[in-house]
Amino acid sequence: MTIDMKVPAVGESVTQVTVSNWFKKEGEYVKVDEVLCELESDKATFELPAEAEGILHIVAPTGTTLNIGDVICRIASTVEEAKASAAADPSSVAIQKLTQKEGLQQVITMEIPPLGESITEVTLVQWLKRDGDYVKMDEALCEIESDKATFEINAKASGILKILALDKKNLTIGEPICQIFVTEEVPTSSPTPELASTATSYAAGHASPAAAKILAEKGIDPQQVKGTGRDGRITKQDALSAQKVVPPTPAPPPIVSTPPSPEPVAQPRAEGPHRGTRREKMSSLRKTVARRLVAAKNETAMLTTFNEVNMKAIIDLRTKYKELFKEKHDIGLGFMSFFVKACCIALQEFPAVNAQIDGDEIVYHDFCDISIAVSAPKGLVVPVIRNAERMSFAEIEKEIARLASRARENKLSIPEMTGGTFTITNGGVFGSLMSTPIINPPQVAILGMHNIVERPVAENGQVVIRPMMYVALSYDHRIIDGRESVSFLVRLKQLLEDPARMLLGI
Repeated sequence: MTIDMKVPAVGESVTQVTVSNWFKKEGEYVKVDEVLCELESDKATFELPAEAEGILHIVAPTGTTLNIGDVICRIASTVEEAKASAAADPSSVAIQKLTQKEGLQQVITMEIPPLGESITEVTLVQWLKRDGDYVKMDEALCEIESDKATFEINAKASGILKILALDKKNLTIGEPICQIFVTEEVPTSSPTPELASTATSYAAGHASPAAAKILAEKGIDPQQVKGTGRDGRITKQDALSAQKVVPPTPAPPPIVSTPPSPEPVAQPRAEGPHRGTRREKMSSLRKTVARRLVAAKNETAMLTTFNEVNMKAIIDLRTKYKELFKEKHDIGLGFMSFFVKACCIALQEFPAVNAQIDGDEIVYHDFCDISIAVSAPKGLVVPVIRNAERMSFAEIEKEIARLASRARENKLSIPEMTGGTFTITNGGVFGSLMSTPIINPPQVAILGMHNIVERPVAENGQVVIRPMMYVALSYDHRIIDGRESVSFLVRLKQLLEDPARMLLGI
């Protein structure tokens, strides 16, 4: 039998105590009423006596801060129970060995950091480190997910990790999530060999967010994929190379000559074996995106106007200068920088398209913070290019590449995704020919780019083949009139079909 010893009530106003010193060691045999450790509150120091006789397992090492009622140690009556208790709590064993060797070290308690004014709760997606692992400063410890993005929490120091929120999923801002017992000495071996040899790592067979998305698209069960990442974790590369296992087709049975039988009664056609279903809980990000899109449809007077752009001039310009551009600026010249630049010029000429509604007032912006819709592993995110109207083509391309890279790695911060004045979304990268994009409130307009398709068009009385793209502007009719929306799109078409206008300012 194993007894949990908890922090006793030591006074009405005392809610927390700190373990200042252990008089007994991990695994030592203790007797009833023998003093185990010393507890320190903000008012006095107390001794904790043993409640039973047996083998001691220390749950809260020296320096740990505990609430009244928290488990501080366990006393097991047999060796087997003591080993099981220690194996289930590897960090405490490692930390106790550290304190016995080096004395009391600095203990850093890590909390859920503020992520934005509107975010009060996050979801713990997964731990990237195990309880009792040695971690280095700035090493990623876990992934948390808010209703806007996914973040990693990095270690504030090097030392032994003690996880406080191992089983909790929903956490509030400021809530303690783990502690780091600071030491620069890397442990030479696992603190609990029995656990390391018999327990399966939490990461084995677990897919990273990007890998999980790829496997879901392929219809492959992660259990069928062998992970090559840390502790058997399934990486993105594992998911890309994974192939769906198709069960072999059984050989047809031998034909046996039998006398004719009566016509059988028609039976329902048997379906194949691959008719499984699966359910996945919607992520906080996906639920928020869904809620905001429905709200945009319900709360705005949204209309969409269309036009088409002849992309020949831009394609010719890119073909002619792309190598020189990359050589000078160390970044490729894409289509998006042309659209961002053209939108900035058109937005300054039609300020209502770059505005927003605030109660009974219209807020006009004399700057262009362009939001770029990006499909990330966790869902749609919209990072913002600040003051795009002041940027060169190279600066725009570099900022787009930086934001897109952070989006794919789920590392975008809240400030990087808030405050845009106008959005551009490019469905053409997925092959979309035409769509009606939904406004991203509180913005009042969004531009949709689409696939470039060679089509016959009439030029100077002749039918010629040109690379054409449909563009769509969805706008809030409450403050943008049809004349402004159509004129904006016509001006955009004019700038894109004659890029020299953007350089000459005409």
